[in-house]
Amino acid sequence: MERLLNTPLDNPDLLSPLDLAFVGDSVYELLVREYLVSEANRPTADLNAEKVKWVSANAQEQAAAKLQPLLTEQEQSVFRRGRNAHTTHTPKSASHATYHTATALEALFGWLYLKGELIRVRELFQILISD
Repeated sequence: MERLLNTPLDNPDLLSPLDLAFVGDSVYELLVREYLVSEANRPTADLNAEKVKWVSANAQEQAAAKLQPLLTEQEQSVFRRGRNAHTTHTPKSASHATYHTATALEALFGWLYLKGELIRVRELFQILISD
């Protein structure tokens, strides 16, 4: 198992999809930030503006559409759990459906990360950056 902190975690499959999305949001954003910094040395304001384009609910919905056909059955199951999670907040900038799809993507990245599946996390993110 490979994670940053490697604290004991019994079974990520038992966590709520919103808990998975809570972690996955950070995992996904860290990937985006690392990717943007690796592209070029630029002012942080520019980096932040570009990051927002990647981590918005609308952008994550597009990313999910690209990845969904490539997911395993188990990954699809986690994605569905994330999409069907009952959230209490929907941002004004996204529809209810868009926000749920973004939550599903975050849940998937959180689940993979907590399972220590960093190779798969990198593989899926690589698909998103290789246009």
